[in-house]
Amino acid sequence: MTTATRTSGPRRTTVVLVALALYAGVLGLFVLSLGTLLGAPGGGAGARLFGGRVAIVELEGIILDVGDLLRELRAYRENPGVRAVVIRINSPGGVVGPSQELHDALKRLRAAGKPVVASLGAVAASGGYYAAVAADRIYASPGSLTGSIGVIMQLANVEALMKKVGVEYVVVKAGQFKDVGSFSRAMTPEERRVLQGLLDDVHAQFIDAVAAGRKLDRSAVVRFADGRVFSGAQAKALQMVDALGGLEDAIDAAAGLAGLPKPPRTIGPQRRFSITDLLRNQLGLSGLEALKPRLPVFKTPLYLMD
Repeated sequence: MTTATRTSGPRRTTVVLVALALYAGVLGLFVLSLGTLLGAPGGGAGARLFGGRVAIVELEGIILDVGDLLRELRAYRENPGVRAVVIRINSPGGVVGPSQELHDALKRLRAAGKPVVASLGAVAASGGYYAAVAADRIYASPGSLTGSIGVIMQLANVEALMKKVGVEYVVVKAGQFKDVGSFSRAMTPEERRVLQGLLDDVHAQFIDAVAAGRKLDRSAVVRFADGRVFSGAQAKALQMVDALGGLEDAIDAAAGLAGLPKPPRTIGPQRRFSITDLLRNQLGLSGLEALKPRLPVFKTPLYLMD
């Protein structure tokens, strides 16, 4: 036996071991990547390999544009690995239309056979509560602020100020009520009647949604649907929420409704990168709050909060 023959054996063994290590590493990365896919809203069929999970979504701040959240909910509705959804709400309310869109999106999740549980944070009032009533169950902390079932439109009148500084505001219109709510003049009684009718109609829609979602008589809802804010404990007594508890309690409740073990595996909220938030947090630039989206000052759209 030659020296070359004797050394080829250990060398071949080393090559095989390296190949096996590479194979194991690639397999591990594949499994890890597949598991990571469960954290994405559209996990797809691969999610079945790891069992069902409870997805957590967040509704934060004034409700103005819910496009991203609607897409997230739709993806979870179509993801077979997501068995239930918990929506964590920290919002004082917002514009009517987006609040109703979110309410309907949660109802579609339920219609697809996926339980929805709402967890009320510090504040879940008006439009935030409107969204919550679409859930199967609502959890609130005893001190959470909720309710505020009402509609408000605030319009400024700076006519006297404009006259004082010598500014004349000229309006050319076609249509009697085209400039209703103009900040350059006082509102006429007929314009007030039109706007009051609009708000009353939307208020009735809000009451109907609460009555249907909470399975209460409409007359019972009317008694507390006067714009008041309630604590979580008060809301529990009025059957506005199902139980007192935090996010963890809501997650366990969602797992129970979906037939999952407790505590369930979860998919965390989708974090959206914001350069404004990054600069404010890292550099202490509180003045950057002014760059955040705001409701118009003079012509405020119809919205569900004060």
